[in-house]
Amino acid sequence: MKLHNLTPAAGSVKSEKGRIGRGEGSGSGGTAGKGHKGAKARSGYASKRAFEGGQMPLQMRLPKRGFKNINNITYVGINVSRLQEIFDNFGLTEITKLSLYNEGIINRGDKVKILGNGEISVKLNVNVDAFSATAKSKIEAAGGTINA
Repeated sequence: MKLHNLTPAAGSVKSEKGRIGRGEGSGSGGTAGKGHKGAKARSGYASKRAFEGGQMPLQMRLPKRGFKNINNITYVGINVSRLQEIFDNFGLTEITKLSLYNEGIINRGDKVKILGNGEISVKLNVNVDAFSATAKSKIEAAGGTINA
């Protein structure tokens, strides 16, 4: 054992933080390490999230742009040819939002619209949110049923 190997026992040395502001002899009396005056020297100080020291914050300097229409409905479009592929790959004859979600084709909560691009030759029962007129006619011509 040498002098440079000596360390105090674990838990025997405490931080000096508990004695801040207890007189000049402590080494951090007077202002208690908080500098002179100002909001940061006071108790209870908490900075606002985007506060930039009184400078105009970035989110107020940037221009506002556009708007989000609360009545907008966004559909995930699936073509009739894709329905044919789904039948060929997975063998599904009952097409619902849940079955499309389970196969990883749509995300949870997506609204689905069947579009009329492509051909279909199998009899499918399709139950989704919306259909285009051509998709409706092609599915019914193939002997399938639709429920919107």
